[in-house]
Amino acid sequence: MSLVLHEYLSLKPYNTFGVDVKARLFAEAHDDAEVREAIALAAERDLPLLVIGGGSNLLLTRDVEAFVLRMASRGVRVLADDGMNVLLEAEAGEPWHPLVLWTLEQGLGGLENLSLIPGTVGAAPMQNIGAYGVELKDVFAGLVALDRETGELREFALEDCQFAYRDSLFKRETGRWLILRVRFNLSRAPQLHLDYGPVRQRLQAEGIDAPTPKDVSRAICAIRSEKLPDPAELGNAGSFFKNPLISAELAQHLRGEHPDLVAYPQANGQVKLAAGWLIERAGWKGFREGDAGVHRLQALVLVNYGSATGSQLHDLAQRIRADIAKRFGVELEMEPNLI
Repeated sequence: MSLVLHEYLSLKPYNTFGVDVKARLFAEAHDDAEVREAIALAAERDLPLLVIGGGSNLLLTRDVEAFVLRMASRGVRVLADDGMNVLLEAEAGEPWHPLVLWTLEQGLGGLENLSLIPGTVGAAPMQNIGAYGVELKDVFAGLVALDRETGELREFALEDCQFAYRDSLFKRETGRWLILRVRFNLSRAPQLHLDYGPVRQRLQAEGIDAPTPKDVSRAICAIRSEKLPDPAELGNAGSFFKNPLISAELAQHLRGEHPDLVAYPQANGQVKLAAGWLIERAGWKGFREGDAGVHRLQALVLVNYGSATGSQLHDLAQRIRADIAKRFGVELEMEPNLI
């Protein structure tokens, strides 16, 4: 198969904010050969190569003067199975949530807390995606990436990826590594993570005392659906800001002024704050200016009500950041990649 090229194509269907900008060149890669073809073609035409997955972690503020390559490779395979533990490999273009549901149907636990996260498999390690007490690194078994500088394939083990909170080597070196396949350690013996209150409360409310991974997934899907808008109905990129890590001293000071501060002590002595709590306390929840706004149910989510531009959304984000810094002395960091 060879790449099908499109010039000056609107990226509106390819980013969950629904921002209407054009790509100088666009194609979808379905296998490794097409990925290599795209790299060669970008060099031949002297265009930067921008690789995207589900477009759920992008804020596009202008037309993209680049070759935009969407990873569309598919395939899920079991590499090893000892009856209890399963080593699973998925292609980068596999949509994330359908993969989670498929693993649960096979009786495999491990990904249930990461249910309903938008995006694709290949993008998951970039952000070290996480939710409800579980991060990708907790089930990660390795990946294969293409070195765009040398054209060689490289295997990455857990320690090679430098995973951190919503961060990884691949996010810091976005122009070099192109993730092709990701592997996961899953299990038929449930090891449930129910530490986050809303999950346990939801299960208890449903009278489920001995939950299965499927039960946990359903509970998390229900919670997320109540809080987070569906990008197909209202443009958004999920959580827009990272939960900030601050010193214990600053946390103590803030708790003195705000006794209901939502804060989580970390093993390294720092404290993680709930960015959504900060934004809501500052009065931004439900704010709207034109078609750019903050979701009325979840202050952590910026939304496009229809025709907002990426620049308008970015301007709103910058105003929120400045306000939070002024009120609380806390710097918020954007999760989406700004283009």
